[in-house]
Amino acid sequence: MQPNKRTKNARAGLMIKIGVIGVQGAVSEHFDMLGRCGVDPILVRTKAHLKDLDGLIIPGGESTTINRLLVESGMFHTIKKLGENGLPIFGTCAGLILLAKKGDVQVSKTKQKLLGLMNSEIKRNAFGRQRESFESNLEIDCIGSYRSVFIRAPAIEKVWGKCKALAYFNGKIVAARQDNLLATSFHPELTEDARMHQYFISFIKK
Repeated sequence: MQPNKRTKNARAGLMIKIGVIGVQGAVSEHFDMLGRCGVDPILVRTKAHLKDLDGLIIPGGESTTINRLLVESGMFHTIKKLGENGLPIFGTCAGLILLAKKGDVQVSKTKQKLLGLMNSEIKRNAFGRQRESFESNLEIDCIGSYRSVFIRAPAIEKVWGKCKALAYFNGKIVAARQDNLLATSFHPELTEDARMHQYFISFIKK
């Protein structure tokens, strides 16, 4: 795929335009983290806001609610198309679920639509409910030791093809990358460590 005008600008060191889906979930925290990385984020609530982005973040929250609102707003299929065309997309927690190609029984019960972009099969609430939230130190490929916050977190059961696991917790995949796509079970925006966001931004600058 040929780089678009804004991607060329990003490579030249000019303004990078990263959107954060703002229909529900941990939106302001991603805004704060991107600001620390020197990026002015864009709040994405309509299809018009998806135009000319260099990257997109799908935040944590309630995945069925985010899914429903993306469909109702008309953004769902646009995001899918953008991802297929190479737009860097970072999904955290609920975002990890939405990026996957395969869901679990809970996804089937709720009739939740998945973007189907990432060669991954996920399990919702893989580590328990809200009251069982926790923090843990992980070893993440390309980053190193990283303190991670898990809140009613999903996990990736398996990956295939170009999708590669980046980190594990208790034998479960909690971070993965596939070309322009990045997904984490945990919430990097709830820490003081900007390295996961910087890693994502590096996709744009290449």
